[in-house]
Amino acid sequence: MLADLTIKEFLAETASNTPVPGGGSIAALNGAIATALTEMVANLTIGKKKYAEYEGQMQVIAVEAATMQQKFIALIDKDSEAYNRVFNAFKLPKETEEEINKRNQEIQEATKEAANVPMQVAEKMAEVMETAIYVAHKGNQNAVTDVCVAMMSARTCVLAALLNVRINLSSIKDEAYVKRMTEKADRLEAEAIRIETKLLEWIKTQL
Repeated sequence: MLADLTIKEFLAETASNTPVPGGGSIAALNGAIATALTEMVANLTIGKKKYAEYEGQMQVIAVEAATMQQKFIALIDKDSEAYNRVFNAFKLPKETEEEINKRNQEIQEATKEAANVPMQVAEKMAEVMETAIYVAHKGNQNAVTDVCVAMMSARTCVLAALLNVRINLSSIKDEAYVKRMTEKADRLEAEAIRIETKLLEWIKTQL
């Protein structure tokens, strides 16, 4: 399991001449980092008298961020597994017409899965990006730049995941599926950029 490797082992595996872990797994890793940093700042806020008014919400955010972090960790491996399914599909026999049809069907199904997984990554990250803005505004101001780093990691997570969605869509013949996924990707990308910009423009007025 990629998620069980040490940081050094994971980086070495990424740098090797094997295609996984690749950009999709790194996107999910950025999601895990973003949620971990958000949880950290929420925890640094809890128990501080200065922020007592927001303690209840910060406790909720800390729990939710921890839950989301585990989902992103699982998606690190899930993305690599999806790639391996595509890779294995291309190795299926293609001697007879029946084998060719079966191979083509598996390639299409596997490629859809390879698009679905990074779309899950992007969707899950987009769900919690606004939370980072709340934590930046109401959380421990000694750690406000940590929330900004969380936001930048979140943006990278979404945009990187969507690149992996798009490259897989280019090989899918189901036009309705491609249209639906492309529209969703366009919407999530624009929203991620908008939210990050909102926070980074705000932080410039605070530092």
